[in-house]
Amino acid sequence: MTQHTPNLKAQKIAGGVHTDQRHDSAHKHVAGEAVYIDDMPEPAGTLHVGLGLSNVAHGTLKTVDLSAVRAAPGVVDVLTYADVPGENDVSPSGMHDDPVLAQGKVQFHGQPIFAVIAETREQARRAARLAKIEYDELPAVISIWDLDTENDKQVTTPLTLKRGDAASAIAAAPRRVKGRMKLGGQDHFYLEGQISLAVPGEDDEVTVYCSTQGPSETQHLVSHVLGVPSHAVTVEVRRMGGGFGGKETQANQCAAIAAIAAKKHKRAVKVRLDRDEDMTATGKRHDFAIDYEVGFDDEGNILGVDYMFALNAGFSADLSGPVGDRALFHCDNAYFYPNVHAKSAPLYTNTVSNTAFRGFGGPQGMVGAERVIDEVAFAVGKDSLEIRKLNFYDQIGTPGERNLTPYHQKVEDCIIQRIVAELEESAQYARRRREIAAFNANSRFIKRGLALTPVKFGISFTKTESNQAGALVHVYADGSVHMNHGGTEMGQGLHLKVAQVVAEEFQIDLDRVKITATTTAKVPNTAPTAASSGADLNGMAAQDAARQIRKRLTDFAAEKYQVPVDQVVFLPNRVRVGNQEISFNDLVKQAYLNRIQLSAAGHYKTPKIHWDRAKGRGHAFYYYAYGAACAEVSVDVLTGEYVVERADILHDTGRSLNRAIDIGQVEGGFIQGMGWLTTEELWWDGKGRLRTHAPSTYKIPLASDRPKIFNVALTDWSEAYEPTIHRSKAVGEPPLPHGMAVLHALSDAVASVAEHKICPRLDAPATPERVLMAIERLRAEAAQAK
Repeated sequence: MTQHTPNLKAQKIAGGVHTDQRHDSAHKHVAGEAVYIDDMPEPAGTLHVGLGLSNVAHGTLKTVDLSAVRAAPGVVDVLTYADVPGENDVSPSGMHDDPVLAQGKVQFHGQPIFAVIAETREQARRAARLAKIEYDELPAVISIWDLDTENDKQVTTPLTLKRGDAASAIAAAPRRVKGRMKLGGQDHFYLEGQISLAVPGEDDEVTVYCSTQGPSETQHLVSHVLGVPSHAVTVEVRRMGGGFGGKETQANQCAAIAAIAAKKHKRAVKVRLDRDEDMTATGKRHDFAIDYEVGFDDEGNILGVDYMFALNAGFSADLSGPVGDRALFHCDNAYFYPNVHAKSAPLYTNTVSNTAFRGFGGPQGMVGAERVIDEVAFAVGKDSLEIRKLNFYDQIGTPGERNLTPYHQKVEDCIIQRIVAELEESAQYARRRREIAAFNANSRFIKRGLALTPVKFGISFTKTESNQAGALVHVYADGSVHMNHGGTEMGQGLHLKVAQVVAEEFQIDLDRVKITATTTAKVPNTAPTAASSGADLNGMAAQDAARQIRKRLTDFAAEKYQVPVDQVVFLPNRVRVGNQEISFNDLVKQAYLNRIQLSAAGHYKTPKIHWDRAKGRGHAFYYYAYGAACAEVSVDVLTGEYVVERADILHDTGRSLNRAIDIGQVEGGFIQGMGWLTTEELWWDGKGRLRTHAPSTYKIPLASDRPKIFNVALTDWSEAYEPTIHRSKAVGEPPLPHGMAVLHALSDAVASVAEHKICPRLDAPATPERVLMAIERLRAEAAQAK
């Protein structure tokens, strides 16, 4: 018997949608009780993996002497590409350019060449250092800054978006500006690194416990590597200690190595990278070189714009094609371009293959858009916010013609004008702008800057088949509910939101719904938890499953009690049938005794979306999420050091499923975006070695780096334009670009040293060194102009 006694007189259930609920594992996180893969008891005889990594950036493997490695204490085996029973490839794009273990050549410093299998992790890692490898080194390309986007090697086909005649519009415009922006990458720096535990089963079976955002993709690639059908591989993940896109594809290599060794030796095998290995051997956010030319009039109206987004793909395609695509999809941010031409160039370099990162190219596209706005503002001598508002898309409901994106999708749900207006007022932008001007006029060494930037972020996978999800819901005879879906939990509260949806459908308290681990054995063929679509897709799939069961219960009750179906009404923890009420538990028990099926598989596919990449046209996104951020900084002009004094954010989550969770996502997204654009600098030396490969050399924001005043609010009037899950909106990626406000506030402070007459063209990350160099450059330019 269940110990839970539901309140049968409740006016509403405890924990339904649109209520603030704590993260389901929050108490376990703070107490250290949440079980991650490295916390799981290891099966008896578990073996451990150490990776042998390349120490050159590009070369052919001349000799690989592993005799000392094999003879080292505790070593059971050493795997090379020859030990891969199936395909030696974990390319998510199907390009066959991403080997599990290097074969004949290496293409970046830190590429795995072999894997040591030993009794302990320490023995495996020590042994891996004993290899004697000779290379014939080849020329290596380490950065993209000097590459030719037309003639240098690209890893996949680029994309071009165009509407109107950008070249003619720019040529005919009263004013024109062109320039280049360098935009750095970013390491995911998840708390839990890449890890997999593979447990062999009977015949060709293997179960892989993996910290992956895409269990189905990991299942597919592991089966591909093992040379077995997907049904032989089960992938399970209860939770991840952060993902941010870094475990969408990058988890597959460790999973494959563990599975190969487990099947070969018929023992459990664990791979766990340490921080240095993780940062060296796994991909990052793409760094971009953004070339732009814009034509505009004397008021600041943009008439035409031309972009080239060159991205550092690294040595293989991975997800660089769609990342470049999404950068182009967001090169407009919230602005209407009457004429536009934009092109991507996913360039090959001898660095680790870059990959998905929260925003998936969208933030890079937006940063390019905001640089163009700044250029126009400085050229016409106006406040950047004024230029932003002048060029916004038409507001929702406006029958104008300024609503067509560069990819020919109409923006039908634009609310950016209202969000910016509300934030402008609540953040007291105009008053603070005047106060900062007065402060700077009387402050020699400390300059303040202020900026307000918008966000318009498209929600959907542009890979159409990824816009689907499945769920499995069981109602047990005691009235308790088991919920499983294809999304993964990486700290963002997805499982909780989906559980709230299921509780709402059955009108039972949230604690009656059991959250279970994501596994390919229960829900097949799922999309990765990415593109901010986790709650949208999986919430709808779970709702579908719950509604199937609820309909069966309704039909059963109507037949049993001889009442019309419309007289069966689900109330909090109970069901009204005609003129009587019975508890949900009792109805379920009666249905079970009458052999009513109390389990259902749900499915959902996003409607309306379509995309023709060859034509650069389509309805790429189901809807858009909006928001705006206002940031104020103080900069020491003698050192370039700075402090974020205040940040105000107003973000649109539609009718939020859980505002407490969503506010946390907005706060975290802003801080992560701020870190990307300010302090997080990736640096490779001339030999292709990543030098910023640990917390000692790579600076993510600390608690002390947060704004001194930090105000975050969600719109209380917005709801999704399309019928999303309970009219909520995605909140995973859209908040990250709010960090742009800090970059532009720094730019504003730098501009003050030249009386705001010169566009600072501040590249990112805007480290104190880069800020100081920009200050000195502007001072020199201003002096020369006089």
